[in-house]
Amino acid sequence: MNDTNLTTTTEAAEAAEAAERLIAEFRSLSPDNDRKREIITELDANAHALPFLVSVVADPGEYDLARVESATVLRLWPPADPALRHEAGRALLSALRDPEEDLVRQYAAMSLAPYTADPVVAAVLDTTARADEDPLVQSGARFAIEEAHRLQETGAGGP
Repeated sequence: MNDTNLTTTTEAAEAAEAAERLIAEFRSLSPDNDRKREIITELDANAHALPFLVSVVADPGEYDLARVESATVLRLWPPADPALRHEAGRALLSALRDPEEDLVRQYAAMSLAPYTADPVVAAVLDTTARADEDPLVQSGARFAIEEAHRLQETGAGGP
């Protein structure tokens, strides 16, 4: 093993440990503790945290600002793994349907662009952009559709 592989392995182990530590802290906090939002921000770009972030977005009982931050991270860093990517898209759709959380719905709509290869996501996003009762959710869906087109044109949209 050369030095580059050793460094990469060490960095990956450190990232996994950091994710585990932050996730444990998150789970130990009271439901509405704002530190939860901060933890999600600290997990930004940590691939080891993506399954956890998907679960946060999908949980209607979770702190709303933690769900918003998780949706944002999933938009910026969509999972490379096709199964997890599919699960993330469906979690965002679930958040989009949450009648109690307008802000979560807005961010879920904006975050769906990387997931439009899934026909269900694309169809729901299109319907949301045209017919959602919340104009801010509609705008978020239109933004996601435009972003999805840009991602496809540049080839940055992933699988």
